Amino acid sequence: MPIPRRALVAAAVALVLPLSACGSGDSGGSTDASGRIEGDITFQTWNLRANFKPYFEGVVADFEKKYPGTHVKWIDQPAEGYADKISADAAGGTLPDVVNVSPDLVAPLAKAGLALDLDKSAARYKKEYLAGAWAGHQVPGMTGTYAFPWYLNTGPLFYNKSLFEKAGLDAAQPPTTYDELFTDALRLADKSDGKVATLANVPTIEDFGRYGVELMNKEGTAFSFNDTKGVQLLTKYKELYDAKALDPQALTATPESSGKKFLTGAVAMNPGSALDLGNFKKQAPNLYKNIGITDQITSTGKVNMYVMGVMVNARTKHTPAAVAFAHFVTDAQNQMAFAKKVAIFPSTAGSLDDPYFTNEDGTDETRVRVAAAKSLKNAVNYTPVLFSEQMKTALRNEIAKALQGKQSPRTALDNAVKACDTLLRQQG
Repeated sequence: MPIPRRALVAAAVALVLPLSACGSGDSGGSTDASGRIEGDITFQTWNLRANFKPYFEGVVADFEKKYPGTHVKWIDQPAEGYADKISADAAGGTLPDVVNVSPDLVAPLAKAGLALDLDKSAARYKKEYLAGAWAGHQVPGMTGTYAFPWYLNTGPLFYNKSLFEKAGLDAAQPPTTYDELFTDALRLADKSDGKVATLANVPTIEDFGRYGVELMNKEGTAFSFNDTKGVQLLTKYKELYDAKALDPQALTATPESSGKKFLTGAVAMNPGSALDLGNFKKQAPNLYKNIGITDQITSTGKVNMYVMGVMVNARTKHTPAAVAFAHFVTDAQNQMAFAKKVAIFPSTAGSLDDPYFTNEDGTDETRVRVAAAKSLKNAVNYTPVLFSEQMKTALRNEIAKALQGKQSPRTALDNAVKACDTLLRQQG
């Protein structure tokens, strides 16, 4: 999947049009969305038919009823290879009329002139969305916004109270700062003779962002996560790794494998979302009884936001219909309906004040939902829009060398920045 997976893995969505979409093609379309809303467009989702068929059929039917001159063809695609399909369609001139993208996918499309600038064509809708969400599909070095915000997600940190207690830590007072996290992690490792790690994943670009590292210059021309703070964070992780406070398999861990370690009690803390609570209850009832829930740790006061968006192909031949449909899918009513079917959050302004996101009923599930909704109001997407999958791999590889002692944290981050800057220049 093309975005950070921890909070979205069970709700990954994409909207695109098939190769045969009537609105696709090499000829440029109009950027004027003010005309008559009519014409055939195709709406492609990513691995959603099995779980959400009635919902999307309803959205399509409601749109066609509202605009009788339109027809929306809905097609669902499997999850694998989505980013490659987008690239192939873009290169072949067969990009769909409306495409659900993550920020990293919209960047190359915007640079290629294939993503409609909504600040020019649909600015009247901007006030309907949270400011941080609307900004989620802006591209450094370019002016404009290139996708409607769709659903958001974030999540808390879960922790195993019994493991904290065995280490002599207060399970009612989990760490709230990085210093507390690192101190508690070393204690947990020491008291368990290295059998219990606190964390299971190496730091990602978003972790550097949450730590307060400046990740990139404002022009979008160079990365800067090798600053003093970045080196400090990686040095701390090296200390954890040496003490087995960071799981020894962290270098090859996936969110799924980390989750299993947490389920079995080999790891004391793990990020997640409300979706995970049901899994804990089913798969690890003893863990569920001892589950602690706390906020993401951040030095900035703002949690990380995972954001998905719905992009309009700048070359669609039915701009008014494509813009209208992209807005319809992402309007407050349809986002709220979707959020009640899966543990995601709407990006529309005011929606997070709905009682569904503010009233607790005593259950852990509701507690997580209410806390996440509150934090999303001023959350940010720390992962730079221009940070590609190749860059994530380059960063991970250099971090692995540092943790293994093959190079210093400073050298690792210098090398990672150099590799990522090279990849950035290749993006054009």
